[in-house]
Amino acid sequence: MSDIFGKQLQPIETPIPGLIVFELPVHGDSRGWFKENWQREKMTTLGLEDFGPVQNNISFNDAVGTTRGIHAEPWDKWVSVATGRIFGAWVDLREGPSFGAVFTTEIDPSRAIFVPRGVGNSYQTLAPDTAYAYLVNDHWSPAAEYAFLNLADESAAIEWPIPLSEVEISEKDKAHPRLADVTPIAPRKTLVLGAGGQLGLALRERLGDAPHIEYVTRDELDVTAPDIARARRWRDYGTIINAAAYTAVDAAETAEGRTAAWQANAVAVAALARVANENGITLVHVSSDYVFDGSATGAYTEDAEFAPLGVYGQTKAAGDLAAQTSSRHYIVRTSWVIGEGKNFVRTMASLADSGVDPSVVSDQIGRLSFTNDIADAIVHLLEKNAAYGTYNVTCSGPALSWADVAREVFRLTGNDNARVGNVTTAAYFANASTPVSPRPLNSVLDLAKITATGFTLRDGGVALADYLAVRSPSEAGRKLPS
Repeated sequence: MSDIFGKQLQPIETPIPGLIVFELPVHGDSRGWFKENWQREKMTTLGLEDFGPVQNNISFNDAVGTTRGIHAEPWDKWVSVATGRIFGAWVDLREGPSFGAVFTTEIDPSRAIFVPRGVGNSYQTLAPDTAYAYLVNDHWSPAAEYAFLNLADESAAIEWPIPLSEVEISEKDKAHPRLADVTPIAPRKTLVLGAGGQLGLALRERLGDAPHIEYVTRDELDVTAPDIARARRWRDYGTIINAAAYTAVDAAETAEGRTAAWQANAVAVAALARVANENGITLVHVSSDYVFDGSATGAYTEDAEFAPLGVYGQTKAAGDLAAQTSSRHYIVRTSWVIGEGKNFVRTMASLADSGVDPSVVSDQIGRLSFTNDIADAIVHLLEKNAAYGTYNVTCSGPALSWADVAREVFRLTGNDNARVGNVTTAAYFANASTPVSPRPLNSVLDLAKITATGFTLRDGGVALADYLAVRSPSEAGRKLPS
């Protein structure tokens, strides 16, 4: 046993993505030995995912050669031995390019291995009285999807220390399929809320219709419902993208709108954060420049203090705070969102083509955010495993007023941009007959943080020209200038 002592805690990568061996320090003397078999802070500091174990199982094997597996379950495992020694074999049974990859090694009390969801796990005991232990981050469920591989599969070609013909194997394990007949375990699901909105449509275009991507509207899933925790088998989900929101900023100032805004923008987000925390899900939540009062002299960084002016901004700020309670969260803060459907750019293009000369607010400044860019940024953060937190996402380039944007729309549609006049926010709403939400005059967001992750933000002028270039013929009264 002396060879298990003196190791330093360190992770060792394997050829299977996410499958990580850990060397464990074991301390001993004449009385026996001691080890920290699982130490969350130390192991996550070394890069292991905080996988949130909920159950600890032990399989005792009294004879050498006990052979079990290969089983792939839809949860993560932390595998170790308390006594004895095993030869472990792992086969990637996940859908993707590493399907069928094999890794083998011996595990004694001084080693452990993190086995990600969908990787087939098996072992053969090399010493009597071997206690095989594993932490898992979900409870067994008959509704879960499993995959199995035959221990003697020729493609995997596992070199078992003791030939399979000489050991006892369960009838179930003997009946498991060869690799060619295994149905791969699909990735954990991604749930997109607000699928019918501007950003929801852009996310559908970006993510596609793969079986593990699910799109829902509020009519299909009300996250504020009391039974939300039982609305799905949430452990099958890896990501929730919350593209749903109450965005009628002026209607939010009415009694009915105030209630609806708080429900959609704050209460719903708190419910999503609870579900995400309880099930190890990454929550992506879309925020707004309205969480600020617009009084800053420069661009707002992600950690600027909240100071919302109206009900809409207050509910969005509350939603941000709720999203932050999820340990795995990305808050994507945007401004002046433009996508499919009715929006400022389409309205200005229609006025330009109809011969209308509008007066447009000139004392609010910011940058446009196109929904396809927001969708790309969300996918980038998820695929790059960027640090959790808040990220500003808008177009790059100079800050403009709404009047400046309108003039650019007129120019790009072949119209005289001098037809656009200026008006102050106060004057524009002076004679409003219904409640009006106060607007931040400065909506410029600092983009350094998202840029540092390697994401390229399109220039606002280029993005606007691209957007207008794909208008349908019915929307465009004039040919775009060459």
